[in-house]
Amino acid sequence: MKTGWKTESLSEVCSFSSGLWKGKKPPFRTVGVIRNTNFNRDGSLDDSDIAILDVEEAQFAKRSLSFGDIILEKSGGGPKQPVGRVIVFDKQEGDYSFSNFTARIRSNNPQVLNPTYLHRFLYWIYAAGITEGMQSHSTGIRNLDLNAYKNLGLFYPSLKEQERIVAILDESFEAIATAKANTETNVQNAGSLFSDYLQSKFSDVWQKSRLVKLSDLASDITDGDHLPPPKSAKGVPFVTISNINKQSHTIDFSDTFFVSHEYFEKLKPNKKPRKGDLLYTVTGSFGIPVKVEEDFEFCFQRHIGLIRPKPDVSTSWLYYLMLSPQLFQQANERATGTAQRTVSLAVLRDFSVPKLKLSDQQLMASKLDKLKMEAERLEAVFGRKLSSLEALKQSLLHQAFTGKL
Repeated sequence: MKTGWKTESLSEVCSFSSGLWKGKKPPFRTVGVIRNTNFNRDGSLDDSDIAILDVEEAQFAKRSLSFGDIILEKSGGGPKQPVGRVIVFDKQEGDYSFSNFTARIRSNNPQVLNPTYLHRFLYWIYAAGITEGMQSHSTGIRNLDLNAYKNLGLFYPSLKEQERIVAILDESFEAIATAKANTETNVQNAGSLFSDYLQSKFSDVWQKSRLVKLSDLASDITDGDHLPPPKSAKGVPFVTISNINKQSHTIDFSDTFFVSHEYFEKLKPNKKPRKGDLLYTVTGSFGIPVKVEEDFEFCFQRHIGLIRPKPDVSTSWLYYLMLSPQLFQQANERATGTAQRTVSLAVLRDFSVPKLKLSDQQLMASKLDKLKMEAERLEAVFGRKLSSLEALKQSLLHQAFTGKL
């Protein structure tokens, strides 16, 4: 640690207060309550859904928020989001408090410990993954060990040096945020490049080609077994709609359950996917096509349709056709149901589609393949840049709170 810096536990330099329940004893006071759902990952407060509640006056008196207070998330989170996020309360007017899933942290002496420096330090603690080692799980909810958190060591220099560090971090973070926003726009543009081209190509094809029913392009259009399958410890993977990756349009076989080989062998041939077939989700998250690109034994539930193209129909072209906005519009307009909208097999077979020669299909699919690969390459490049910017942010935080900035 740098000469002249102090190290004290958070409990020595800060005061902690737990959040409130709504309460039942009058008199009441109407206040805005900050909940852990209002925590942005970057340490800022999301105003979009602050709860307006009538809370006990006595509870509010002990748990009111002042400008510059730090709110700590101590319960909530999830499998990919540990608790321990912190935000700075930035309201100068109005009555606000904080929920029982959170805690308030205040510097005991702002003339010694700058509240903004404290927040940036606590943000670093979370971003570095330190809080991940001090939490328990209860029915899917993560709970922060507040005693362990209070015992964390805080490293801090003189007030003037704290203010210098905060100024550097804020300026750097603003530049990083701008760079991330620009990069995220580039990621979106790369994705739009392909989707716009896809829409344009099929719009042209729709206008110039003879239209037929989808059933005219397929030797079979069916769906999965309607009966609940008998599960097995091993055997043949059984794919449900939750195993379909919406972004990559692939099947995730890592967490499917299995059915026995005996069950699989009794299925009709058109319910056993084979290389060259196309799967298409028809219930809930409908409209997602997936190419079957390998000869691999698996079966699937009734929420997924199977399209087996005729010999004069390219699977790749059919995939892009089913991915096109023109096809999704038909699916969206004709899906039925409310809780779970469904594209029936009758509707699927009746989709209006263009009919092209096989050579034209193959040429079109080849061009779309190349553009899709380029769009994915660009997305990967920009994704690596986003990771680099986040790594830079973590590096700056580490340098700041180890006296190297």
